Amino acid sequence: MASRTNQRVLLGFALLCAAALPCADSSRLSAAESTPQPSVAAANFPIASAARLAGDGKQTRFILDLDQTVSFRATTLADPYRVVVDVPQMNFQLAPGTGAGRGLVKAFRYGLVMPGGSRIVFDLTGPAKITNSYVLEAANGQPARLVLELEEVDRAAFVQTPAPENRSELRPTIAAAPPATIPTAPEPAPQKPAAPADGRPVVVIDPGHGGIDNGTQSSGESEKNLVLAFGLALRDRLEKSGKYRVVMTRDDDTFIPLNDRSKIARNLNAALFVSIHADALPKAEGDAQGATIYTLSDKASDAEAQRLADAENRADAIAGFNLAEEPTDVADILIDLTQRETRTFSNRFAHLLMGEMKTTVRMHKHPLKSAGFRVLKAPDVPSVLVEIGYVSNKGDLEHLVSEGWRSKAVGSMAQAIDTFLAKRMATAGASN
Repeated sequence: MASRTNQRVLLGFALLCAAALPCADSSRLSAAESTPQPSVAAANFPIASAARLAGDGKQTRFILDLDQTVSFRATTLADPYRVVVDVPQMNFQLAPGTGAGRGLVKAFRYGLVMPGGSRIVFDLTGPAKITNSYVLEAANGQPARLVLELEEVDRAAFVQTPAPENRSELRPTIAAAPPATIPTAPEPAPQKPAAPADGRPVVVIDPGHGGIDNGTQSSGESEKNLVLAFGLALRDRLEKSGKYRVVMTRDDDTFIPLNDRSKIARNLNAALFVSIHADALPKAEGDAQGATIYTLSDKASDAEAQRLADAENRADAIAGFNLAEEPTDVADILIDLTQRETRTFSNRFAHLLMGEMKTTVRMHKHPLKSAGFRVLKAPDVPSVLVEIGYVSNKGDLEHLVSEGWRSKAVGSMAQAIDTFLAKRMATAGASN
């Protein structure tokens, strides 16, 4: 026990030091580190009714039709080359298939990145600069419009492009996060009666993707919606038992950066973190079916696990976040001290979960795998990522949209959580 206590003291000290590191790229939106707040009715948000691209590989223009004028902020990012446009939360009513590329734009996507803020991300064919950007008011029977004009440049000119805060036509619409500082002792406050401590173990459920990041898509179904429905059903099942405090990383269509998902679990000292996904295979890679349970490993268990980890770890880049300057949370040596024990618990839960799920749902031919998923890297929270099925497989997709199948799968997952936490709490109680 003494060594484990020392590990936690060292880990806490390292986290305090990490808080003093400089913030990541200032163009990032500040993402909530707690459960997302409920969304305001969509009818109150500006409506985007149409979007189109014009031009060629030298000059390209983007036009977004709106029902009112909005403020915005545009940023260019490299590696890969992208343009990111931040706007207030918006109700996108664009035609199906909107997002195809033209000219300097390979493709673009759009969606919510945080309560109150939406984002449009353009994947570029190469380096380009924003030559003009503005919003037109409605006039002569035409709607209000957001216009973005791009021009091809070389790498050197791209690097010299002024930062958005130095350009008069690009106004931030959402305040950037304040610099992180080492916490100082607060002023003494009048004592208030303490609320009764909730001693129940915390289970964090993490529906993957969300907002601007749709995840995989097939036959009109998006992974982000399928896994959110599953996660909410699992939350309701666990809460009904009254044994746990259940926290969702997202309970609506909001984008949450990968690091913030694990931070939610760490800040709450969670007993378990379960990330829910639904994979898809490219047609060229054939067909696969069934649920798969992943744990963290420095070396992927197979090529498919590596491919999936690489895809999932790009989630922040998909939403336009610049990951190059993100600081590490803790020194590697301190992570290793705690993570060895945590990985043992994660693997133990993965085996329990496989045993329960195989009695009720179809499992992948190799149901237990491992890879370097960023979302599983909390060093002191047992964590698994569950691919509940393949949206690219017709049979799996029929299950994923079925409430009956979902109920059975949720039931087996809840039973595994019960068994795992009952044993872990009993072991912790005995050691104390």
